[in-house]
Amino acid sequence: MGDIDAFIGRLNPDMCVVTVAADGERSGCLVGFSSQCSVHPPRFVVWLSKMNHTYRAARSARHLAVHLLTREQRDLAELFGSRTGDDTDKFADVGWREGPEGAAVLTDAAAWVVGSIVLRVDGGDHVGYVLDPVAAGGREGTDGVPLLRLDDADGIPAGHPVD
Repeated sequence: MGDIDAFIGRLNPDMCVVTVAADGERSGCLVGFSSQCSVHPPRFVVWLSKMNHTYRAARSARHLAVHLLTREQRDLAELFGSRTGDDTDKFADVGWREGPEGAAVLTDAAAWVVGSIVLRVDGGDHVGYVLDPVAAGGREGTDGVPLLRLDDADGIPAGHPVD
């Protein structure tokens, strides 16, 4: 597996926080696996670990919100990446509002998109949620500000074990 490990080690994707509000429950997690996956129609995919609380909440959801953070927002990334919704209300001390389709939108995010879930794909230890965007927005003054990337999130311990 050395060659694939070397390939993956060269990647430095944008990190994002995915939030879900379903069945009276809110949850969110830090995600390193996401991408645009279609041009026409525009679609985006985020991959949630089967181990975490957000995945369990998303199984019954119809919409997810995906948020981009700036490098200066590592504290927000740490909250959503190193704590588990199994025992922590991550929304208690952050700015958020109910957004389109009842989604939980983080008000401090550099940019966000709410998408309806059109497909769930089992990829192994993660499930991909293909989203059809229904609304997007963001915080003024963050255009051109460097986004939080994998290298910037180095050292944030996972709220759940990876395996």
